[in-house]
Amino acid sequence: MSDQPTTAYRKHYDAELSRRYQDRKPAKHRAEMRLIDRTFASIPKDHRVLDIPCGGGRVMIHLAKLGYKVTGADVSEGMLKIARDAAAQAALRCLVEHQDLEALTYAGGSFDSIISFRLFHHFPSPELRHRVVKELCRVAKQDVVLSYFSPTSLTSLKQRVSAAVGGRKPSRYPVSLTEVEGYFRVCGFRLVKDFAQLPVIHTLHLAVFERTG
Repeated sequence: MSDQPTTAYRKHYDAELSRRYQDRKPAKHRAEMRLIDRTFASIPKDHRVLDIPCGGGRVMIHLAKLGYKVTGADVSEGMLKIARDAAAQAALRCLVEHQDLEALTYAGGSFDSIISFRLFHHFPSPELRHRVVKELCRVAKQDVVLSYFSPTSLTSLKQRVSAAVGGRKPSRYPVSLTEVEGYFRVCGFRLVKDFAQLPVIHTLHLAVFERTG
């Protein structure tokens, strides 16, 4: 993915937009990090972890402070600068690299675990979702942790009603866990567990998948 938008989900994140996107209300940030803690409870601390897209480094820094050896990767140079600055400010040695999620330059099995947080819901088509999951599974030696938006939550329902009333095209694309499982199954991964902040109410889910062979 280049910094120039070539498909519906891509945005050009200049320095200002990157800063604004990275801003999170403290309570929301803490809730998201607690959700990540739950998903990583079974993942060994000696794992090499890829955080993609790393954005401004929120997840990368959180996991690094827990003891994981984390590499951050993103397509946006604006995000990469924020992530590098944040890692330096936290005195953490995290490699932060420019990568295209649809065509990663890493060799197969380069990382023990991969987390992809708050991106999958931007993918408008099954073809794109499958392509991205295939790349994540290729590079992951053991685990992939993927966030997605559930279509059965109250939040998703309100968004669908709002879009229908206003006639607006959706900017987020919720998918069922069954659909997500299907993408991983053909790549040789199985679902370990699915997590949510508050099932049915909150739309954000984190699912942990592991390689079967």
